[in-house]
Amino acid sequence: MNDTIIGLLGYITWILVLLVWIAVYRTLLVAKKEQAVNGFKADGSNSPPFGERLARAQGNCVESFAFIGGLMLLALATNSAVITNGLALLLLAARLAQSITHLISTNVLAVQVRFGFFLVQVGICFYWVFLLLSKFMGGN
Repeated sequence: MNDTIIGLLGYITWILVLLVWIAVYRTLLVAKKEQAVNGFKADGSNSPPFGERLARAQGNCVESFAFIGGLMLLALATNSAVITNGLALLLLAARLAQSITHLISTNVLAVQVRFGFFLVQVGICFYWVFLLLSKFMGGN
């Protein structure tokens, strides 16, 4: 198993962990009669602050999967994982760090740190796009 597969599997697993965490969190709110079972907004905006951050962290992962997962899948499908292997685990670490920072706090410093982790991911993806384009447009 190469680092791209590990990174992709880790990313998908993190999305699922956050999803289950949301389900458990909301189930506890319902059990404690703090929220009606049909009273949750999808974005978590009517949940306690942690519930809202949890929903947004999971949503951010899903939103970014289009380009992060897409590039990893493209690399795997075209036998180009050599391009993504070197940074796949760093990208996963940056995603985990972004989500964890989001879950911990939304103060100004935390938002700036979280944005830094996001920029790492975007930078890696642009680098991969450049390398993949070079490979396929350059005829290599």
